[in-house]
Order: sequence, then structure tokens, then C-alpha cells
Amino acid sequence: MFQLLKQDKNTKARRGTITTEHGVIQSPFFMPVGTNATVKSLLLEHLLEFNAQIVLSNTYHLFLRPGMDVIEAAGGLHQFMNWERPILTDSGGYQVFSLTQFRKIKDDGVQFKSHIDGSTHFFTPERVIDIQCILGSDMMMPLDVCAPYPCSLKEAKNSVEKTTEWAKRSKDHFVRQDVRAPKQFLFGIIQGAIYKDLRERSTEEILDVNMDAYAIGGVSVGEPVEEMFKTLDWVLPKLPKDKPRYFMGIGLPDQIVKAVGEGVDMFDTCIPTRYGRHASAFTAKGKIIIRNQEFAKDFFPLDPDCDCMVCRKYTRSYLRHLMHSNELTGLTLISYHNVYFYVNLMRKIRAAIEEDRYEKFQMDFLKKYGSELI
Repeated sequence: MFQLLKQDKNTKARRGTITTEHGVIQSPFFMPVGTNATVKSLLLEHLLEFNAQIVLSNTYHLFLRPGMDVIEAAGGLHQFMNWERPILTDSGGYQVFSLTQFRKIKDDGVQFKSHIDGSTHFFTPERVIDIQCILGSDMMMPLDVCAPYPCSLKEAKNSVEKTTEWAKRSKDHFVRQDVRAPKQFLFGIIQGAIYKDLRERSTEEILDVNMDAYAIGGVSVGEPVEEMFKTLDWVLPKLPKDKPRYFMGIGLPDQIVKAVGEGVDMFDTCIPTRYGRHASAFTAKGKIIIRNQEFAKDFFPLDPDCDCMVCRKYTRSYLRHLMHSNELTGLTLISYHNVYFYVNLMRKIRAAIEEDRYEKFQMDFLKKYGSELI
């Protein structure tokens, strides 16, 4: 699955490839989030224009709508959404556990009510694997228990214990020849909240299950950024070098740049399109809010350092006008730029690692971006 091609000589940044049935992914990489089998406000053709390598979709949402019968009849998620490149599917665990008043955790799984119509459903580790086999995603996540922030030591410990138990059940079910779809890869998810001993325990227990790759979960759930990065210090040294490392739900551009320097390979976040729909654009000098009055007569591109279609053709003034006029084109254009910014940032990151200059690249980027992570 994973080939480590190079490690930067001055940092822990890694350059590699992940080979899937639907293509080879160059790492480190960012996955645009296509929760409902689409990246909000964008066409898949847009993603191909700037060479997004992979998209992330969500088991929970697709299970509820359109439903597995529809996707199975279509021949799987790739065929349903007409995307020929790799797909990673989240287990839906985060969505289920965020519905605190609508779910109940049991020993064998989790019962929850649909946010759409209130209907009751039950996810077991085995059922989540079955659903993702129908989806046919290249990489799948097992059902886990994501502890909130803040949470007690007892709550975090329960999260670790359930996540380990369900990981074992997921792996056992996954490897059965009559269940496993060809060339799908199963990740292990490490939990433990902000407790060092629990993070280390979870890492060891999930490693014992021997998954295809490893993800650090339960982060970016409201904890301070410094706490989020402590988990990398506790977990990454224990992970094998020959398997991918996924920092789930992270994050802002400067967070990604810093995490790559610590040895992370994979990232996802809905931030580029979510911020785009609210008129916030990412630039080399940080985030700008295009609705602001200061851009009313600003006829420069969103980011003078960017060569995307939006920055080549449209001005800040025009984009501000679209957003104030509630034109859907404005949402699309700013989201296009933001996702391009992330994908292009990863290209620059890979080039810096290849040339053994990631330390300088990281420092230069964080300074220019105005980051507090220096």
C-alpha cells in the first residue's frame, strides 16, 4: 500500500506513495471532503482541473441518503458519483457521536436517530465494514468512539477500550474472503483525548491489531491547538515507518504544514469549502474575509501568489459583489480557490521534501502566513 520514498534530512517530513486500485497517490496529501458524494459547491471536474488526487466521503450520510440499495445498484460509490480516482470513506463514527442526544453507545455498537427524519438505526463495527464494502472505497475507517473535549479520564478511557474492541471486530470481519472487497485498505484509529498515557495505550493496542494504516482521531474537537499537537509527540514515534499516518480532520494550512514536519502523511478537512461559503479565502499571507468593506474597490486577485483559475480571472472586488448579492457563483469561485490552495500547498510541500528544504519551507510559510505555530 505505502512506499516511503524519502525523509527530509532536517525534519521528520516524509515523501511517499500510496497505491490503490484507482490510482497512485503522492504523499503527503490533502483530501477534499465530499460528505454526500460531492464536494460542496464544486463539480468533480473542478477537482480534476487542479489534480486533486483523492476525495473523502462519509458512510453515515450516504447510508441515510441515498441509501446502500441505490449505491449498490449503481455499482459502488465511484460509479455513482462518476469519480475514477481514489476515495476514502469515514466510518460515520464522528457524525454519530456528535449527535449526543440522539445516540446510545452499547457494547456491540451504537444506536442513533437520523438527523434527517428521526428514524432509528444501529451501527456495529461489522455493519460499518459491510457498508463500506458496498461503497467500494479504496480506504475505509472502522467504527470508533470519539471522546469529546473536554472529557473526564474515565470517559476517555472508555473511548480507548471501545475503539480497541471494535477495531479487532472490524479487522476480523474485514479479512473474511466473502466480505472484503478487492484492494480495500482498513485503517486503525488511535484515541485517548488529551491524556498521554491513554494515547500511548491506544497506539499500542491498535498496532497489535495490525491495520493497513493508522489514523490519529479525536483531535480538532475543540481542544487548544497545542494540545492537538501534543498527540503527535506521543503517537508518531510509536507508529511504523512503512505505513501511512493520517491526522483526522486537520485543519488550517499552517497546522498542515507543521504536522507534515512532524511526519504526518494524510489530511482532510471541510474548512476550504465551509469557509468559502462564508466568504473567507486562504492566501499565502493568511485568511481574508472578502465581504469586508476594504475589498469593495480592490481589483487584485484573492491571492497574488496563486495561479488558480479564480485568481487569474477575477478580482476581490467582483467576488465581494457576488457574495453580497447572494450569487451562488461567488460560493463556487471562493471554494474553488480555497480547495486549490490546499491541493497546491501539498504539491509545494512534496517538492520541498524531495529537495531536502522542508525546514526552510516550513519556517518561510508560517512566517508569511502569520501563524502562531512558529
